[in-house]
Amino acid sequence: MIAFRRENWVRAALRQRLSLDRGAIPRAAQFEARYGSLTSRGCASTLRWVRIDVFDEERVNGFLPLSACQGVAALRWWSRAGVTEALDDAPHDRFADSLAGDQGGARNVSDSMRRSSPAVSSSGSRTSQNVHAGIPADTAESSARELAETAPDLETLRSVMADFDGCVLKRTATQLVFGDGVPGSRVMFVGEAPGGDEDRIGRPFVGRAGQLLDRMLNAIGLDRQKIYVANVVPWRPPGNRTPTPQETQTCLPFIQRQIHLANPEFLVCLGASAVRTLLGVERGIMRARGSWFDYSHQIGGEIRALATLHPAFLLRQPAHKQVAWADMRALASALKGKSR
Repeated sequence: MIAFRRENWVRAALRQRLSLDRGAIPRAAQFEARYGSLTSRGCASTLRWVRIDVFDEERVNGFLPLSACQGVAALRWWSRAGVTEALDDAPHDRFADSLAGDQGGARNVSDSMRRSSPAVSSSGSRTSQNVHAGIPADTAESSARELAETAPDLETLRSVMADFDGCVLKRTATQLVFGDGVPGSRVMFVGEAPGGDEDRIGRPFVGRAGQLLDRMLNAIGLDRQKIYVANVVPWRPPGNRTPTPQETQTCLPFIQRQIHLANPEFLVCLGASAVRTLLGVERGIMRARGSWFDYSHQIGGEIRALATLHPAFLLRQPAHKQVAWADMRALASALKGKSR
């Protein structure tokens, strides 16, 4: 039998980042103090006649009561869905806020959300003065393009992007994930969007996928000091989902300007989303990978672009590492065969 005492329950919750709201763990502690320990064998049968509720005060407020097992299951379900941060001390209807924002314009970010949001740098903060609840896609894209074109260098572009409120992903992300490596390097890698580790640290490709990318680079004599890396979408989508076409299109002017300012000799598009967005290739990534394309430079001319598999895909499908290795060898050959 597995007993869950208070201290072990809290450690497990912290380890799995199970934080629906600030009161979840204190309520679990109160539950343990009242009812002792749970056992995996006797949990279901005991709950049928004891009627144990973890969320006692919420029952009073009209919420559906959950048993201990149901509460743990709910926390795990929300964690897997990407709900890992507490934004408010109490439930908050943000759909109603969005409707009100559409009618009355932009709303200020709530004070409670500011207090509970993780501290981030001023260059990448998501808590700007005003967050627009609803901006038409074409308006957001045209605004992003105008702002991007005014940036004479990468630092200015970073600042412009940090202040941009036209992408809804900024409201749920911790911070802007701009770029990493050395601008002006011969090779620039572009992925899809940041993940959880990138969102927390503020740099692209620092999680497991980034570690695999580093090993792939080392295998052909490259490292972060010899490349530049960024993402099409600079804010993490909730739950690491795929960015929607609208979100990608809104952020497209920024990555295009970033590529222009970084001015690489070779562009490597990691994954189907980057290949489709930057190169306009609609066929599947397995058919496109290993092929060279021409990316149109903003100042005229073209950049040679290679389509390959995303490291995150390789972690899920390790059998495809062999073809990804062939793509990296092709990149190494191109670097040896051409110099600036």
